[in-house]
Amino acid sequence: MELKIQSIHFDATEKLQAFIEKKIAKLEKTYEDIQKAEVQLKVVKPATALNKETNITVTVPGQKLFVQKTCDTFEEGIDEAVDSMKVQLTKYKEKIRRY
Repeated sequence: MELKIQSIHFDATEKLQAFIEKKIAKLEKTYEDIQKAEVQLKVVKPATALNKETNITVTVPGQKLFVQKTCDTFEEGIDEAVDSMKVQLTKYKEKIRRY
């Protein structure tokens, strides 16, 4: 699986990137055929709470799945987004099995 991490309006630390890689790698346990995962981190209105926007786009054969979460920290956003993506991947996997 190819992983692309994009941070907008700030520089992601190595610790944050390692955290993202670890969490995204767990998605392959849910669905083995993931071709590409893109993680986009964005700081919206720096002075407010809940200003960290996390987007995950996962490309599987014939489909792109997308999740967006806004939280206080990127770690929290990644956790929630990965959990949501697991649900989407599970549904997609079941849908494919039916055909």
